[in-house]
Amino acid sequence: MTGTVHQARPRRDREATRRRILDAARDLFGTQGYDTVTLRMIGTAADANPALVNRYFGTKAQLFAEVIEDESTLPQAIAGDPAGLPRRLAEHVVRQVRSRPQSRFPRIVDRSIGDPEVQRVLSEYMTERVIEPLAAQLSGPDARARATLAAVLVMGGAPARRLIGIDVLQDDPADLARRLTAMFTAALF
Repeated sequence: MTGTVHQARPRRDREATRRRILDAARDLFGTQGYDTVTLRMIGTAADANPALVNRYFGTKAQLFAEVIEDESTLPQAIAGDPAGLPRRLAEHVVRQVRSRPQSRFPRIVDRSIGDPEVQRVLSEYMTERVIEPLAAQLSGPDARARATLAAVLVMGGAPARRLIGIDVLQDDPADLARRLTAMFTAALF
């Protein structure tokens, strides 16, 4: 019997690799847009074999969906007591509007929205993670329509500000939250 010592291979950290891939995808989608970015580019930026991108995330559309899920804070604003929902949604919008341009979520969407795959991913996300959970908290036959209206209000503030430069949204966050709470209350109840 020989005295061969087996050296253990260094264990790869799957979660760290997955996180690097997700971070690289977020950065690339935010700077270059969905249609320009390839899985190979993401793998290179993440210092990972491009085959791992496929293994961990599947298709580019699935990876984009993971980026959206990872970036969005809206589901947390929806969770909780229905009575506080208008205020939570208003505070979410105020945080999102005031965080510009640091927030990556709008940049990712802005640079990618023209792609049909992205439109499908965002539609599924908004339906499954925003509209349906909102509607589940509401009563009445038109709960889904009211939830959809609230989702439109949430999503519309940031693009409107970027397109027409509405700086009034920065002036007084407490006043903005109060006004938005009234709007969400009217939309939801």
